[in-house]
Amino acid sequence: MGLPPGTEATAKPSDFRPPNVALTTLGLALASFMQVLDTTIANVSLPTISGNLGGSANQATWVITSFAVSNAIALPLTGWLTRKYGERKLFMWSTLAFVMASFLCGIAHSMGLLVTARALQGFVAGPMYPVTQALLISIYPPAKRGQAIALLAMVTVVAPIAGPILGGWITDNYSWEWIFFINVPIGIFSSVVVGRQLKGRPERLEKPKMDYIGLATLVLGVGALQILLDLGNDEDWFNSTTIVVLAIVAAVALVVFVIWELTDKDPIVNLRLFRHRNFSAGTAAMVVAYAAFFSVGILVPLWLQRNLGYTAIWAGFATAPIGILPVLLTPFVGKYAHRFDLRMLASFAFVAMSLTSFARSHFNLDVDFQHVALVQLFQGLGVALFFMPVLQILLSDLEPHEIAAGSGLATFMRTLGGSFAASLTTYAWTERGTLHHAHLTEHIGAYDPAMLDTATRLGGGDLQRGAFMLDRMIANQAAQIGFNEIFHLLGIIFLLVIAFVWLARPPFAAKVGGAAAGGH
Repeated sequence: MGLPPGTEATAKPSDFRPPNVALTTLGLALASFMQVLDTTIANVSLPTISGNLGGSANQATWVITSFAVSNAIALPLTGWLTRKYGERKLFMWSTLAFVMASFLCGIAHSMGLLVTARALQGFVAGPMYPVTQALLISIYPPAKRGQAIALLAMVTVVAPIAGPILGGWITDNYSWEWIFFINVPIGIFSSVVVGRQLKGRPERLEKPKMDYIGLATLVLGVGALQILLDLGNDEDWFNSTTIVVLAIVAAVALVVFVIWELTDKDPIVNLRLFRHRNFSAGTAAMVVAYAAFFSVGILVPLWLQRNLGYTAIWAGFATAPIGILPVLLTPFVGKYAHRFDLRMLASFAFVAMSLTSFARSHFNLDVDFQHVALVQLFQGLGVALFFMPVLQILLSDLEPHEIAAGSGLATFMRTLGGSFAASLTTYAWTERGTLHHAHLTEHIGAYDPAMLDTATRLGGGDLQRGAFMLDRMIANQAAQIGFNEIFHLLGIIFLLVIAFVWLARPPFAAKVGGAAAGGH
């Protein structure tokens, strides 16, 4: 229920109860599910999207990276927007803007328009999760807030799992555009329900100062760096004037951004938090490990479809087992993790993720569905023990008033790390495949009788068709070698991350209950 008449002026947001708590919770959970789902739903559809829109493999990753970078840039704005407009209005308008951006993604008829719409979608999605978390916690009494946080954590675990399956099913049975159109009814429902249920909720609005220089240099620096990474392969890297200019712009803007944020009284991103040892060590572990984890999520579905011939839906089924153990174990990790040294739990998580990466480094083109799915299942053990312990470590030595900013900064850097990793991984896979293709073909003579005979047999008597098929077989083998090399490197990276975790010092008890939920 709401507040008695005449008490709104002095009431706190936490004193407000909506007429129907269950319906409000459903609206908030669906909005969060929709937003997190869109970080992975396009992964298995990238080959189809690039084929339909005439884009290259590297250009297809822009669909992922444009969303992630814009989302990361918008995250630091959440606090300012909340203070100026209030949590209820910000939730409603950001959700409706997400619906509009999703519709624009669905009607895009070129790769450029789709990437632009995805960037807009990612930007308006920036405030959605933090505001959803704040609203959900506020509508429950203190005794039940742990349950609310657990529910939101479950949503953020389930959504990335459902993304590849749902995206694959929609792409195979309808068309890729519908992976974006499905957001329209969900988003409208969430916005209307939450807006009505929270009408009359007290909001303490301010007129906060905006750090325009910090925002401008952040957008310019991060944007230029991401475009550099996305265009680098197509533009032949630093042999291109465009890439050189982007590198200079990114370097100058980011240097100015760091200096300004460290000296400004009210920075948009509080970089002074890195003076805390545990925050620095935990954030480094979070960013590097998440970048490697995000690379796995991009590379495996692409490999299944391009090299093993899986359909989008079967690629989704093969990758989905990664979420089974997190769903089952997350409640227990949250309840019992404090009984263990969190550095040990995080180390165990990274060892599990390393072992699965090394296992994939031995995959070949004949690997079966069961083997792929079992490796994904085992990696889920690492995922279940990764986020909560590392997040609690990085928040553990912050002052109470720094918790929210620390959670936001860690999420911002984690999102950027994933975006940069997506571009670098797909570039590295393409480059290694090209290199190994050259190595495999350099000893094959154009007039080698054995090769001519093999090509003729492959083509059923047609030499030209057989030569094409032979080259495709070699290209697949070259891509497989590149895939194996990247996963061997990822296995090493997961092991190296353990060192960051052990730079942190106990105690790791959270100073504010529930803060850890902010980093999912």
